[in-house]
Amino acid sequence: MSTNKTLKEEALHYHAKGRPGKIEVIPSKETATQRDLTLAYSPGVAEPCLEIAANPEDVYKYTAKGNLVAVISNGTAVLGLGDIGPAAGKPVMEGKGLLFKIYADIDVFDIELDTKDVDEFVRTVKILEPTFGGVNLEDISAPECFEIEERLKVELNIPVMHDDQHGTAIISSAALLNALELVEKDIATIKIVVNGAGGAAISCSKLYNSLGAKKENIFMFDSKGLIHPSRTNLDGKKIEFANDNVPAETTLLDALRGADVFIGLSKGNVMDQEMVKVMAKDCIVFAMANPTPEISYEEAMAAREDIIFATGRSDYPNQVNNVLGFPYIFRGALDVRSKVINEEMKLAAVRALADLAKKPVPDMVNMAYGKDNLVFGREYIIPKPVDPRLLTTVAPAVARAAMETGVAKFPILDWDAYETQLSKRLGLDNTLTKAIMNKAKQSPKRVVLADAENLSVLKAAQQVREEKIATPILLGNIKRIQTLIEENQLNLDQVEIIDPMSPQTDEGKAKLEKYGDILFEKRKRKGFNKQEAHDIMRRRNYFACMMVEAGDADAMLGGMTRNYPETLRPALQIVGRQDGVKKVSGMYILMSRFGPLFLADTTVNFNPTAEEIVEIAELAAKEVEKFNIKPRIALLTYSNFGSAEGDDAIKMRKAVEMLKAKHSGLIVDGEMQAHLPFDTELLMENHPFCDLGKDGANILLFPNLSASNIAYNLVKEVAAIEKIGPVLMGLKKPVNVLQLGSTTREIVNMIAISVVEAQMVK
Repeated sequence: MSTNKTLKEEALHYHAKGRPGKIEVIPSKETATQRDLTLAYSPGVAEPCLEIAANPEDVYKYTAKGNLVAVISNGTAVLGLGDIGPAAGKPVMEGKGLLFKIYADIDVFDIELDTKDVDEFVRTVKILEPTFGGVNLEDISAPECFEIEERLKVELNIPVMHDDQHGTAIISSAALLNALELVEKDIATIKIVVNGAGGAAISCSKLYNSLGAKKENIFMFDSKGLIHPSRTNLDGKKIEFANDNVPAETTLLDALRGADVFIGLSKGNVMDQEMVKVMAKDCIVFAMANPTPEISYEEAMAAREDIIFATGRSDYPNQVNNVLGFPYIFRGALDVRSKVINEEMKLAAVRALADLAKKPVPDMVNMAYGKDNLVFGREYIIPKPVDPRLLTTVAPAVARAAMETGVAKFPILDWDAYETQLSKRLGLDNTLTKAIMNKAKQSPKRVVLADAENLSVLKAAQQVREEKIATPILLGNIKRIQTLIEENQLNLDQVEIIDPMSPQTDEGKAKLEKYGDILFEKRKRKGFNKQEAHDIMRRRNYFACMMVEAGDADAMLGGMTRNYPETLRPALQIVGRQDGVKKVSGMYILMSRFGPLFLADTTVNFNPTAEEIVEIAELAAKEVEKFNIKPRIALLTYSNFGSAEGDDAIKMRKAVEMLKAKHSGLIVDGEMQAHLPFDTELLMENHPFCDLGKDGANILLFPNLSASNIAYNLVKEVAAIEKIGPVLMGLKKPVNVLQLGSTTREIVNMIAISVVEAQMVK
């Protein structure tokens, strides 16, 4: 079965499962009681209505307008699909709304208009103005997109931006400035060749011009050739970049001779190595057609060594990605209630992005891209989309520009407070899952899946294989697994399937015999006789653990159809604990609005002693450091710093003292109640001596298994938080145990984290 067919089925299932679509509206106020409803609606709602009627600006105070953007399209230029209509374009608009939310905490209503008439489009958006704080125009074909945006910018008093035009322009401009700095060229003198003459190409060229590029040095091509004044078929804005400095019949190859910059916004494979070779020394090539660039990274880099190359793809250096811009540009514009997104605001975003690429890169970003240290240079000229600093860098720059140009109606007075507010918004620190996935892809490992007779496990195996996260090895009844694969049309050809109960080959039988001998040597003085060792090796969890121990796999994942101890026991007996570790423990990772939270021990130790709490804390800190996150540990119970007595309070207090004495540089404190690590103002007001300070904690330790497991399950269900885990800590090699009922997504996450752990095994 083809990968494309598999992707199609998965995408359709993703968009249709559960509540159809990708976004929903949820209440932001209390609604539990009749009193709540009285305030929310009649008669209480009349009061904010009257206030707004008296002072229209109060609409920002009493409604969601100030954090609400309309993503509006008529479906005439959807992605690379063309004019597929407004309804067919709706999944894309919902996706845009999702990106607004996860990157900048901006709410979105997507609106699909069934019209190609410019007047009707403009009038419809105009009469919607009271609802929204901003308008993001999307996927509208040229030349209509230019007129629609220009008219709406004049007729509305809220910011309007056509992201297809300006997003690429802003991001590529930042990349261009940095590339020119690296090759020591002046933007005022460079020769630029632009292939493509749609909305994005026109906007890119205009913004380059605003940054200092000369129009006479910009040579633009469309599908019919050079944009030249002699042509009679130039529509829309193309004429603005008509260039008569060369003959009308000049080809793309001719124009590229001696060119400093190539900007590709057209279609794949229109550039070849000869075209790259005729460009000037230290040439800059931005091949931004998606998913197939104008020339591939491999071909371009092979053509010459002095090239700086960028694409729109995430699997190569220097990705020009609109998500670096629009969420943060609108965030800054909304927060100062700007009337427009003007040229100065766009240029402020350009310079903020360019400057950010020159600053030291956070460890989280380095980990995500498998680099020891990303440094400003030819393969890093633009920030990465997972960089958590984008929100606190670009949004303030845009807000300042709005204030300086007089278009802000609500100026920011305390910039430190504003940055703190941005830092607390949803999604800022929640890049861990992306980082884990990207890190796994840098060096995929062999992961043996002990419960491959489960459909969710098989779907996860297919996904990690296709995305090059891991090489899965399937354990179970071969016929049963193959039947599941065929019935569900999964793409798992060439994936190894092993049945320990019934080896199919002489090699398989020999391996089973070998594994039994190894187990007997390990356990012969610990209750196992030789026959028992060989018999038990037919159990999938034992066989999987032995594959890891013997080096036939790098990591193991089990437990999907077994009790937790049945997977943990063979791991302890075969792989064993790390040197010096007395107890293994389990940790869950929750993707909360505070960033990733690490909860331990949630799965193994029933009632650990103070000494064992110390070891759990040490293991958790070590695990968190693998993700390049600085551990900040809170030991939780019912008491706050000696406010109550009792066994658990005393135990946690003692563990804190031991940790502080043993690890002077570790940020750890307690004992404390569970709300304090998150309500840091209350924490510091009442306990200013607390080492956690205003940053709070990211590792939570509990006095016993009952408390930790209840807290984990309660929080994940009530708050609907994405989770990873449980991750086993303290074993010599990566063995992890799935929770019963794990979804395909959760299994994929666990495979990825197992790969990351395997990458670190020496």
